[in-house]
Amino acid sequence: MVNKADLLNTKQMATFVAKGFLRFDELVPPEINTAIMAEIDGGDITAAAAGTPLSQCYPPPSAIGQMLRMPQIEGIIQSLVGPDPLFDHQAVHVRQPNEDSAQGMHGDSIIDTRMHFDIQLMYFPHDVPLEMGGTLVVPGSQYRRINEMDIARYQNFLGQVNMVCKAGTILVLHHGIWHCGRQNKTNQKRYMFKVRLNPRVRQLRLWNTDDLPANVGAHKAIFTRDTNKVEDVQTILGRTEPWFENATGRLEIINRIKMWRFLTGDEQFDVHYWLTRLENMPENRELAA
Repeated sequence: MVNKADLLNTKQMATFVAKGFLRFDELVPPEINTAIMAEIDGGDITAAAAGTPLSQCYPPPSAIGQMLRMPQIEGIIQSLVGPDPLFDHQAVHVRQPNEDSAQGMHGDSIIDTRMHFDIQLMYFPHDVPLEMGGTLVVPGSQYRRINEMDIARYQNFLGQVNMVCKAGTILVLHHGIWHCGRQNKTNQKRYMFKVRLNPRVRQLRLWNTDDLPANVGAHKAIFTRDTNKVEDVQTILGRTEPWFENATGRLEIINRIKMWRFLTGDEQFDVHYWLTRLENMPENRELAA
């Protein structure tokens, strides 16, 4: 049973819907990082069959299992894809020393057009300085469907985020976000462990909704727990990314509104009246008479 305090809050969920990822720096303690590096070096990380409940994967003494069963990480997972999601696949991504190229920018799951989403949990077991490359993501790109490697020739996007981080950092991605592995210019191998998880439940209010308005149809949620910054959901979902075009960037915000409605069950939620305007199909003949 996940403690409510370990679940994501509404502000974090809105940020995930807008940007397509959440980042948690140095979440995993050094002793687990060291144990996982030993498992990676020893080739001791065994994958379960696709479709296996996560609770049946990575049994003790697995260090990967120990990491995934940390209360904070269980809370992140449950908030996004629900309790005990299904294991999809894992990968230990390795970038070799002194590479002469980077991985092509791409989007996974081009045939996956569900409103439901999977997550890819990326774990960085050691420090990743800038010269080591790191995983790169394009915030807000998760709803822009592309044919996997069609964007591979592009290596820089306005607003891109490079995972320069300390050991134990967790990056959680929507399955459709654009990303790539950057060039490793150091003399050491760079490792990243990834696991993809599928929801088993309807993704409806799975996070800590104490800061979400109780009345369905309310358009705003004020986050008083963050005393340094007060924002509402409309502000978070309406904030554009630097790579958005002036006109078609609005499509991304429409997609965010649809996702927020899906996650909250609030079919009246809107940002700047954008989706409500598109839904206006009046059938009132009396006023026209």
